[in-house]
Amino acid sequence: MSDLFNVIVSARAMGDLKKIPLSIALKLHSWIQDVGNRGLREVRKIPGYHDEPLKGKRQGQRSIRLNIAYRAIYILNKTGEIEFIEVKEVNKHDY
Repeated sequence: MSDLFNVIVSARAMGDLKKIPLSIALKLHSWIQDVGNRGLREVRKIPGYHDEPLKGKRQGQRSIRLNIAYRAIYILNKTGEIEFIEVKEVNKHDY
C-alpha cells in the first residue's frame, strides 16, 4: 500500500472546529499540512501527535492528540483518503 497524503474533513468535524479554541484548530491544520508534505506514515512517527488506534466501539478509527483535552478522530476511507470525522473534547479515556 502506498502512503497517504490526502486529508478531508467531514462536515461534522468542520462544525466541531468552529467550537474549539483557535490554538487547537491550528494544531489540526498543522497535522494536515504535515501529512500533505510528508505522508501519513512519516507523520505517525512524530511523537507530539500521539497518533493511536482506538478500541472498543471506535475500533477502526484513529485519533491524534491536539492537546490534553482535545482529540481529532479520523478514519481511512474506502477511497484511500484520511477523513477526519470528529474533533472531540475528552475527559480521561472518555473516547
